[in-house]
Amino acid sequence: MTKTIFITGTSSGLGKLTAMHFAKAGWNVAASMRTPEKETELTEYDNIRLFKLDVTDVAQVQAATEAAIASFGKVDVVVNNAGAGSYGPLEFAKEETIDWQFALNVRGPINVIRSFLPHFRANKGGMFINISSFMGVTTAVPTGSLYNMSKFALEGLTEGLYYELKPLNIELRLIEQGGSKGNNFLDSVVFNTHPGITDYDAILGKVEAMFASAKDATLDDPQDIVDEILALATGENQKFRTLVGQAGKDLMALRNSVPIEEYLAKIAANFA
Repeated sequence: MTKTIFITGTSSGLGKLTAMHFAKAGWNVAASMRTPEKETELTEYDNIRLFKLDVTDVAQVQAATEAAIASFGKVDVVVNNAGAGSYGPLEFAKEETIDWQFALNVRGPINVIRSFLPHFRANKGGMFINISSFMGVTTAVPTGSLYNMSKFALEGLTEGLYYELKPLNIELRLIEQGGSKGNNFLDSVVFNTHPGITDYDAILGKVEAMFASAKDATLDDPQDIVDEILALATGENQKFRTLVGQAGKDLMALRNSVPIEEYLAKIAANFA
């Protein structure tokens, strides 16, 4: 029987690539996005159907869940991919930016998981694959505290859910990716600024220079991430956490090899 995957945030980047890859692999794909009426590429696939979804809207999540199940009869795997980041000094962050960061990267996956749990329980099985980041298990970029917070929270949410869902045959997986080509990460970043305060200018300049130098040659191939998502969905990869990309692997190796105080000092020295 053909399996079905539900993916959030499929209008561009990793989400769209994942949707197309699974469709080519013979899966049914429920591709969700905020503006499906603007989508043209995914509509070319007979086994992809589009669903309107803003993951921060609980009612819309429920409606998309019900529509996808009604459309395909059963959903086997859910990928929580939708997300974005906030950078800049925490002091400068607007109240709505703080709330937005949590709502999108943490509450969004919570909304989707809660919506699909009755379906998975009824089917006595299913899988949630949560797209995290190596920034969810380590810190590496100054002024990224809100983004780090959201990904650390997603990691804790996923690990904490293991205990209550494992007895129900509902699997949980984490993909910890780094920067990848074609993701247009900077296009979805909210930068916190304050023109009247210059105390953070030195470190902000170094962070901005780092982002500016993140050309395609230094980024990971998004296909590597998609391949790991498929391996998890098919059971070829049984890992709870899958770290993708050399940058993340190097950072984790460093973090695991020294005390946290030394790790933080080493990262800070890169921006001194």
